Amino acid sequence: MSTLPPALAATVGPMPEGVTIPLPPTFDTVEEERRYRKEQLAAGFRLFGKFGFSEGVAGHITVRDPENQHAFWVNPFGMSFSQIKASDLILVDQDGTLLSGSRPVNRAAFVIHSQVHAARPDAVAAAHSHSLHGKAFSSLGIPLDPITQDACAFFEDHGIYDDYRGVVNELDEGERVAKALGEHKAVILKNHGLLTVGHSVAEAVWWFITMERSCQAQLLAMAAGTPQLIDRETALITRGQVGTHLAGWFQARPLWDQITASDPDLFD
Repeated sequence: MSTLPPALAATVGPMPEGVTIPLPPTFDTVEEERRYRKEQLAAGFRLFGKFGFSEGVAGHITVRDPENQHAFWVNPFGMSFSQIKASDLILVDQDGTLLSGSRPVNRAAFVIHSQVHAARPDAVAAAHSHSLHGKAFSSLGIPLDPITQDACAFFEDHGIYDDYRGVVNELDEGERVAKALGEHKAVILKNHGLLTVGHSVAEAVWWFITMERSCQAQLLAMAAGTPQLIDRETALITRGQVGTHLAGWFQARPLWDQITASDPDLFD
């Protein structure tokens, strides 16, 4: 029988010999890994566009450069999520210096993501946008409750930043956002929206998509009545099944397959 990493074994079970399942790739060169990360980032933006997460020029996803760990790739300021290609991405260092690209970086993107990446060396990618249900839920100033299996991925694994002071322009606010995130996979930015991180672009983007939907589910449940919570022990067990780094990466696979088939120009 083939064996699987524990993060997937609980949901897939034993597999016969010869049966395989996709796992995160490894690379022989930095150049190969950089190209992969940029293509994944471009695909992530296309998915954000498909899901309607754009709001004017707001929103950004970043991925750490595999060679220069103090620099990250990000979307050019003012470019539509739905049109971003791998070649459009710009590279910015921790000081805000543009290292690659011909368009400027969103100041808020630099302020937030530079501090998140600095505080979390494990965070290869980070995602933030002003998605409808995320910003609606953020106005409540409360955490996500374990009312569904999907929401359990964030049980005791997300923070709340409750010090909104307008558009994020100063590094000290980016530091406070990073502090509120802590060691979690996500943070709710009160009166603002959601931010997620991951060991890969796929993971960070998946956490954002499923967190947005979990916010929507809780808003609907609260509007209809009083949601019944999953007990703590079960919520923690479920988080261990659906909330790991590998589980996050793997759950994004169908979306990557769809977007790369429908938008092949993202690889340009």
